[in-house]
Amino acid sequence: MRLMRNKRFVPPGLGEGAGREQELTRPVKNPFVHDLRFTPLQKAKIFIMTLTLFPIRLFFAAFMMLLAWPFAFVAAVGRTEKELEMPMSWWRKFLDIALKAIMRTMWFAGGFHWVTVKGRQALPAEAPILTLAPHSSYFDAIPVTMTMASIVMKAESKDIPVWGTLINYIRPVFVSRSDQDSRKKTVEEIRRRAHSNGTWPQVMIFPEGTCTNRSCLITFKPGAFIPGVPVQPVVLRYPNKTDTITWTWQGPGAMKILWLSLCQFHNYVEIEFLPIYTPSEEEKQNPALYAHNVRRVMAKALGVSVTDYSFEDCQLALAEGQLRLPSDTSLLEFARLVRSLGLKPEKLGKELDKFSESAWKRKGEKINLKEFAEYLSVPVTDKLEDLFALFDENDEGAIDLREYVIALSVVCRPSKTLETIQLAFKMYESEGSKTIVEEDLAIILKTALGVSELNVTDLFRAIDEEDKGKITYDDFNRFAEMNPNFAADYLYPDQAVPETCLDSPSSPNGFCTDFTPEDMESHNYPAQKKLN
Repeated sequence: MRLMRNKRFVPPGLGEGAGREQELTRPVKNPFVHDLRFTPLQKAKIFIMTLTLFPIRLFFAAFMMLLAWPFAFVAAVGRTEKELEMPMSWWRKFLDIALKAIMRTMWFAGGFHWVTVKGRQALPAEAPILTLAPHSSYFDAIPVTMTMASIVMKAESKDIPVWGTLINYIRPVFVSRSDQDSRKKTVEEIRRRAHSNGTWPQVMIFPEGTCTNRSCLITFKPGAFIPGVPVQPVVLRYPNKTDTITWTWQGPGAMKILWLSLCQFHNYVEIEFLPIYTPSEEEKQNPALYAHNVRRVMAKALGVSVTDYSFEDCQLALAEGQLRLPSDTSLLEFARLVRSLGLKPEKLGKELDKFSESAWKRKGEKINLKEFAEYLSVPVTDKLEDLFALFDENDEGAIDLREYVIALSVVCRPSKTLETIQLAFKMYESEGSKTIVEEDLAIILKTALGVSELNVTDLFRAIDEEDKGKITYDDFNRFAEMNPNFAADYLYPDQAVPETCLDSPSSPNGFCTDFTPEDMESHNYPAQKKLN
C-alpha cells in the first residue's frame, strides 16, 4: 500500500481562482502526534526549574484558582435567566473584572507573562459566536478566561469541585451524554442565544472538536455554523522555542505537559481576532460549506494547510492493538477517502466476510478502476481514483481487491488486529495446505499498517520454526500469543513506543465537546463557494 503523494485535494465544485492556495492536502505530519525531545542542556534546565521555580508556580497558580472560586460562586448566586439577558449590575461587573484579574494572575504565575492580542474582539451583537483554532491544549482556556465568553461543555463538568463553579459562572451550554436529543437541544440553545441581538454573552467554540499539534487545521465540525449567524474567527499561536504546550493524543500526558510548561522561564501565546465572517445565503443553508470556508480563512491567517482528517481518524491512528499504526500510515487517507465516497466503515464492517469471500474467489486476479467502482457500487470520480491509487503501487491501472479488504478491516475494527490478520490469511492461503509464504505475509502486514515498505523476513523466520518456507494462521496466532510485542520487536524495533492519552480519564478531546447532530456530519460542498 503506497503512501499518498503530496497531491492537492480539492473538494467537489471548488473552481479555479482566488482562495485556492490553501486547499486540502495530506498534512506533513500526523496532526494527532506530538514528539517532544530535549537536549542535555534543556534537561538540566528542567531539572533545576523542577527543584526551584516549579513548586512555587504550581502553588500560586492553584491558590489563584481557589481564590477565584468564592467570586464566581457569589456572582452566580440567585442569577436567573432573565437577569442574564439584562445588563450586569455594578457589583456583578466588579466581580467580573475581579475574576478576569485573578485568572490573568493565575496564568502569569504559570509563566504566561505576555499574552499578545491582535485585532479587535467583536461585540456580541456583531458576531455572537467566536470560533477558535487550532485547538491544541488545555492552555487554550486563556482566551476563555480573558473574555469570559460562554463555551460548550459536557454536562458532567459542572459537578467538578471548584472548576464546576468557575464553569457555571460563564453561562456555558451543556451537552449531556445521557440525553439522546442533547446535541439538537444544544444547537437550538446556541441558535437562541445567537439571535438575541447581543443580550447574551458570545459563545466560544473550538470547531475541530479535539486537540492537534497545530501543524494543520483538521475538519471543522459544522455544529458551530448551523445557526447561520456571523462568526468571528480567532486564531491561537504559541511561538515558544520549545513546545511544551501541545497536549494531543500521542505524546506527553496532561500532568507532564503541566510540569514541563511550568518549568519554562516564559510561555508565549498570541490571540488574533480576525475580521467577522458573514455567511452567504448558500452558506447559511449548508453549515458544512460555511465551516469549510471559515477554516480556509483561518488556515491562511496561520500559514498552515488544511486537511480532511478528523477526530475519527485520531481514534483509528491510536487504537490499541498489536499492530500500532505508524505516524505516516496511509490508512488515515484511506479512511478519509472511504467516507468521502459516502461509504460508512461502521456499516461496511458488518459485511467484511462477504467482501473477503468475493476477493478470495478472484485468486489474486487484479481489477481495473471501472471494475472497482462496480464492486463498491459507486461512480468513477476523482475521489475513487485517489482511493484506487493507494493500492496501485506500480501504476499498472489494476489492484488486488484483497488489499482493499484488509485496509477496510483495519479501519472498521482498528483494535482487533488478529481478526484482520485471520481474515487476510483466509484470502491469501493456498486451498490445500492453508499456508502463506513470506511474500504474502509482507503484503498483508504492509497493507494492515498502511506503509509502502516493510521487512518481514525476521518475523517470518521466527514464526517458521521448522523452516518450511510457509506458515499457517495457527502458527502466526500461536507466535503472537507468545510474543504480544512482536510488531515492536520485529517490524519496527528502532522505534520507541509512544505515549498515548487514550486511556487517560481526561483525554485531549477539547474544551468544546462536539455537539453536531449526527444527520449534519456529512460534508456537502455545492457547486459555488464563497471565496474571500
